[in-house]
Amino acid sequence: MVPARQRIGDLIFSRAALIAGGAILVVLALVAIFLVAQSIPALITDPAEFIGAPPSLWDYVWPLVFGTLWSALLALTIALPLAIGIALFISHYAPRRLAQLLGYIVDLLAAVPSVVFGLWGIGVLAPAVLPAYTWLTENLGWIPLFAGPVSGTGRTILTAAIVLGVMVLPVMTAICREIFLQTPVLHEEAALALGATRWEMITMAVLPFGRPGIISGAMLGLGRALGETMAVAMVLSPQAIVTFALLQSANPSTIAANIALSFPESYGVNVNLLIFTGLVLFIITLVVNSIARYVVNRRRDFSGAN
Repeated sequence: MVPARQRIGDLIFSRAALIAGGAILVVLALVAIFLVAQSIPALITDPAEFIGAPPSLWDYVWPLVFGTLWSALLALTIALPLAIGIALFISHYAPRRLAQLLGYIVDLLAAVPSVVFGLWGIGVLAPAVLPAYTWLTENLGWIPLFAGPVSGTGRTILTAAIVLGVMVLPVMTAICREIFLQTPVLHEEAALALGATRWEMITMAVLPFGRPGIISGAMLGLGRALGETMAVAMVLSPQAIVTFALLQSANPSTIAANIALSFPESYGVNVNLLIFTGLVLFIITLVVNSIARYVVNRRRDFSGAN
């Protein structure tokens, strides 16, 4: 017979877990209600009353949406291959002591404040990448992405994307590393027994098994990049434009950075306008997470839980 004390403990734990899960939904609903309620005045106000007097609400929001998605996708493109490579090295190539040390170092990067990353981007990264930007423009300037003239400060959307990539790298690496370590040993040994090299074993056994984890880590990093504020606000000199050029001084802003930079000067309906852009970011984040959940669920037969 199970002791009564244990049954009471199980009951308390289950109720606490249920309350915690319900609280998350309640908080999410309250945030959504607040954003919608505070955004209504911006939707019904004449755009001429906003600071800068944009022709329409869409003309104000669209460059911010573009800058948010563009910088986040660039950061994901930079960080995801590095995260997979580092995770594979730690889990399948590095000696145990070196793997533990690298794991600690990568995890410590997640504790660095975003302001520090912003200062690093301004003071170290931006001057360091200027020669590379000049070379890209001189040799590959015929590609629209690398069209000149090059920014004299190095504070471009590509620099901001590199900073974002470094910021999202720890969480993506940690998730990929843990899922790679959960690959069934029998799968790896079977591939090696059939004559596969270590890399062939990884491509046949580890990467297919870890695909849901890779997608989850990528989407989690993308969500972090979408909402990052201070690093982008410090590195970029943004404008209300839509451009794919990576190396020029004219760069699109992001929703989060625009809110941080504009909120101190805003008043009245302009505050509602900024809250409306926050609602747009909220919706984008929910859509991204929903897509990630759908993709992961399609591959759930290959997850460690099954």
